[in-house]
Amino acid sequence: MSFKVFVDGQEGTTGLRINEYLAARNDVEVLRIDADKRKDAAERARLLNAADVAFLCLPDDASREAAAMITNPNTCLIDASTAHRTVPGWAFGLPELAPGQRDKIRAAKRIANPGCHASAFILAVRPLVDAGLLSADAGVTATSITGYSGGGKSMIAQYEAGGDARLMSPRPYALGLAHKHLPEMMAHTGLRMAPVFMPIVGNFYKGLAVTVPLHLSQLRAGTTPEQVQAALVAHYAGERFIRVMPLRDADTLNEGFFDVQACNDSNRVDLFVFGSGTQILVMARLDNLGKGASGAAVQAMNVHLGLDEGLGL
Repeated sequence: MSFKVFVDGQEGTTGLRINEYLAARNDVEVLRIDADKRKDAAERARLLNAADVAFLCLPDDASREAAAMITNPNTCLIDASTAHRTVPGWAFGLPELAPGQRDKIRAAKRIANPGCHASAFILAVRPLVDAGLLSADAGVTATSITGYSGGGKSMIAQYEAGGDARLMSPRPYALGLAHKHLPEMMAHTGLRMAPVFMPIVGNFYKGLAVTVPLHLSQLRAGTTPEQVQAALVAHYAGERFIRVMPLRDADTLNEGFFDVQACNDSNRVDLFVFGSGTQILVMARLDNLGKGASGAAVQAMNVHLGLDEGLGL
């Protein structure tokens, strides 16, 4: 059986990568819009309604406008923007989130693709909340370091043009403490307080790692690093795209540094716990263009259509 798929915003970073995934498949027919009609609302609406699955790779406002164009009840929208990630009626496109999440994605005609930073943060923190080790009222901090491709075409062009010495150093941003991923980071971990979150852009193309530092005193009394790592193992048992690494991963410690890019060109997430007698670091690593964006969108499509979840990934 062949499914009709349309990518609205096919020229953006996420849209281009989705098309690369789809190009290798023979079970989908990709509907394409002529270059001179990309801003033609009537033509976009026609293609959106002709699709079994439509990916929205657009800015937030444009995604809301595109969603309003859908009149075909059979079209499933997968929105890669921030617009619908906490909106009632939209399933969150992270199958590994919790038991029953795949059923929600399979049944939904509106799916919000998670953000890259948010995916890593949620996958690291949600198991601790669900296991009762971390209170929903906890004050949490997180740092994320990511490659510059996460900034889209304009940032990619800025870095690849060179000539600006400032770009050689890591660049902390979102210093107004209102990063657009914060609402979903709260909503899908169960935290009632927004984390203090600082993302950092590095001078490399892709790869992302979120680090959540915690004092053991912030966790349930008596919690050990071993219990934190065990909670991750239990939560993700059987998950093909989630790899929980051994406590205090020896390979990482032997190298003396953490390789942010080790999940690149995969749909995998690696989770780590490093701990002492008083503190832990919970770390999540992924490809910000793979599981952090386009790979996650294709995975959600596979789940929704009842296909092998890893098809094309």
